[in-house]
Amino acid sequence: MKISEIVKILDADVITGADSLDRDVRTVCGSDLMSDVLAFVKEQAVLLTGLVNAQVIRTAEMMDMQCIVFVRGKKPNLDMIELANDADIVLLGTQFEMFTACGRLYAGGMKGRSGR
Repeated sequence: MKISEIVKILDADVITGADSLDRDVRTVCGSDLMSDVLAFVKEQAVLLTGLVNAQVIRTAEMMDMQCIVFVRGKKPNLDMIELANDADIVLLGTQFEMFTACGRLYAGGMKGRSGR
């Protein structure tokens, strides 16, 4: 799925990375625990989270993630946006809560770690 499709499915705002919306992503992970992300995420994943701190960006960079979606209307600060730009990570924001956002992406064809 293209990141641009995720923007449509989640009615998301593009915070940074508007020139990278044509990237393909294969899996999605919803978590506020970065230790779970480190343990279970595959490459090319999209991270949905309500956690808003620099550790989210650093974790996504370590895991070669392409996109982070902040749920529940959460917004990253300028330092986080700069870190994401430096790491070439797309940041999106949606008003949907995590459960709904994950469900919409699943219904749209995105898969989790298990491929189901």
